[in-house]
Amino acid sequence: MWRSLRWRIATFYALLLVAVIGAVVLVLTFELRSILLGEARAKVDGVGSDIAQLVRGQSALSAINDAQPIEQQLTTTGFLDHWDGPTTYVEVDTADGYTEAKSSNMGSASLAGPVVSQDRPIAFNVEHNPLLGDLMVRTELIRYPGVAMIEQVGESLAIYDDTIERIRSLLAIVVVLAAILVIGGSFAIASSAVEPIGRLNAAMSEITSERLSRRLGWSNRKDELGSLAGSFDAMLDRLEAGFARERQFISDASHELKTPLTVINANAQMLQRWADRDPEIRKDSLEAIGDESASLAAMVNGMLLLAKAESGDDIPRGPVGLGSIVAEAVRGSRPRAEEKGLRLELRTLPGDATGPNIFGDANLLRQLFTNLIDNAVKFTEKGTIEVALSLVSEDAVVEVLDSGVGIDAESLERVFDRFYRADASRNRSIPGTGLGLAIVRSIARVHDGSVTAERRSGGGTVFRVTLPSLTSLS
Repeated sequence: MWRSLRWRIATFYALLLVAVIGAVVLVLTFELRSILLGEARAKVDGVGSDIAQLVRGQSALSAINDAQPIEQQLTTTGFLDHWDGPTTYVEVDTADGYTEAKSSNMGSASLAGPVVSQDRPIAFNVEHNPLLGDLMVRTELIRYPGVAMIEQVGESLAIYDDTIERIRSLLAIVVVLAAILVIGGSFAIASSAVEPIGRLNAAMSEITSERLSRRLGWSNRKDELGSLAGSFDAMLDRLEAGFARERQFISDASHELKTPLTVINANAQMLQRWADRDPEIRKDSLEAIGDESASLAAMVNGMLLLAKAESGDDIPRGPVGLGSIVAEAVRGSRPRAEEKGLRLELRTLPGDATGPNIFGDANLLRQLFTNLIDNAVKFTEKGTIEVALSLVSEDAVVEVLDSGVGIDAESLERVFDRFYRADASRNRSIPGTGLGLAIVRSIARVHDGSVTAERRSGGGTVFRVTLPSLTSLS
């Protein structure tokens, strides 16, 4: 049970709220008792002050019998009944503590208030009287010319205690009801919070590599769970696209590998049958096997380079001069261009043949531009191939412009896909693995850059590589 998130959340909040309610009830009870005891104290203080004023001749009652000494007035039977009440008791003692008079409602009971002295003439105390119960007692030592006595006023706390008990009972009922509501509400809130997680978990468990098209579709939820579901759906979109790319890659790779393997196998069978009888067949078969083996090796190397470019984790990086790298790629591709009678031109930054500087891997960047230039050489029959380097908003931009047949609009969207070949490149007389431009895109991405392809208005294609320079990175 405690492994359930619902139970843990509900229990925690229920205990927390019950503890808070209990603490509030305790504070209220304590404050209420203090208030009621304060009222009892104020009452006995008022009665005691009236008697003290009478003794000092400051009360209207002192004019009733001026001729009679105050001691005699106070000890007259029934005189103290002026101040008593159903819960109020009055007693007058000598300075030595002997009882001289008391209100008639006290019967045989006596008050045993706190000790008073000349330094502490007034004192309050809560005491338990065997006959009268719990009392708030005010004791005062009264000294007046010719007079020294102790007057005590007691107020029964029974009605106050009864009020506190009733309020305690009421608060206990409130606490129990509140606890039930809090516990029920906590479990309801916890269930409403956890229930979507359960549905999310159930939906996730139904999603497999064969059912990546399933989506949660919680776009109407605007809370954290809705955001989580949205992120999960976005992740599924990426996973589905990645799986689709991998399936397409496997299909394309199988197709591309099938042809050279078939040629190698067919020629191997020819060698087995005719190698000893016909030297010409042996020569042609060995040449075909060599050519197709070289094609397979180039394709495997391209796949390895593509995997390295797409990982990006173990690539050594450092400041490199982009102008120098592009110039090296142009020099390496110039012989192939000249074989086809093409002009290959390079335009670098004015006054800076090696810049701009970027942060990356020189070997991968050289491969990127070599692939682009070789691609232009393959599909350009005559004219000029131009490689131009420039700075745009502090980004380094390299453009490879050819005057070939160009790429149709549909192929422009897929030209960087692995093993994709436009119609013009499907002829096996044009060498290639179908991975060159895919490698270009992966290398550009791993350097936080991009590559695009566009048709030129006068014919041909322009490939544009944009890379962040060290100036823009800083």
